[in-house]
Amino acid sequence: TVPGRLWLAPMAGLGHAAFREVVEGYGGCGLLFTGMCNARAVPTERPEKSEAFSWRAGEPARLVCQLFGAEPEHMAEGARRVQAEGFFGVDLNMGCSVSAIVKRGCGADLLRDPERAVRMVAAVRRAVDIPVFVKFRTGWTPDPQPAVDLARRFEDAGADCLVFHPRVAPDRRTQPPRRAHIGLVKAAVSIPVMGNGDVFTPQDCASLLDDTGCDGVSLGRIAVARPWVFAAWTGAIDDDPDRNPALWREAPLALLDALARRHGPARAVRMYAKFLIYLTGNFTYGNGLRGRLLRVTGRTPASFGADDPGGLRALQDALRTELDPLPAVLRRPSALLFGM
Repeated sequence: TVPGRLWLAPMAGLGHAAFREVVEGYGGCGLLFTGMCNARAVPTERPEKSEAFSWRAGEPARLVCQLFGAEPEHMAEGARRVQAEGFFGVDLNMGCSVSAIVKRGCGADLLRDPERAVRMVAAVRRAVDIPVFVKFRTGWTPDPQPAVDLARRFEDAGADCLVFHPRVAPDRRTQPPRRAHIGLVKAAVSIPVMGNGDVFTPQDCASLLDDTGCDGVSLGRIAVARPWVFAAWTGAIDDDPDRNPALWREAPLALLDALARRHGPARAVRMYAKFLIYLTGNFTYGNGLRGRLLRVTGRTPASFGADDPGGLRALQDALRTELDPLPAVLRRPSALLFGM
């Protein structure tokens, strides 16, 4: 069991331990997920050296590790290591459509080969006792029937939960997700189905649950932009910018602080640049704000001087200056920035 049905989506390059620390600090998240971890590397991976396959003390019991791989035996071996480290569960990535992943026979490429995809689920199920999740998409054509058929076969092969993103694999958010496909997948199986895709407001979330009958929602980009979103949407925190502007100023600084404590000042500043497109997407003039902050993160570490190694203090000062007073907040984050 998990304490809620709003989950953090697995996000490559963003969902690492420092970010999850901030999310969990606000509360309300039912289950945490790592970013993508290479199933072939995981059996010998050193968490203290890895960015993706790493975690905070005590975190694995409420954390799912997402694996990507091309062969069932590699995924099974990776899953054994995940179980040995005490993770809540293992998630099989069959949704990533980035060309570098697909060309290796991983991610969404598995949807082109249903037999291999089903063998992969079965192999992992035989290898571990922890819950097995499958993250997948509609497929490579708009027809939802192959995904519905796969959902049934995944359940028969031993999957415990499906996380479904209703877009075709080549679509990099150029079209809206087809929510009806989530309902079709949910109706086809008896195991939990989590919906995913373009959920940016409480109303989006409620309508997705109502319209599709899915069991919960996996939140990605909105969680990066607003790490407190789980707490806000479960009623634990008030995120109205007029009543609680401090929240919107403090969260970006909390993330930078978590990155610095885990990775050191210079690397934290470089890593922070990846988050800016989402953090600044919260504001009316976010594109200009992002540009000004990128000028800080883009400087060479040596240019900041010995008293500010890596530019951590310069970036902290820039964030405080830009966010106080708080810029105008968008109810729905900027599509211009969030679509990237």
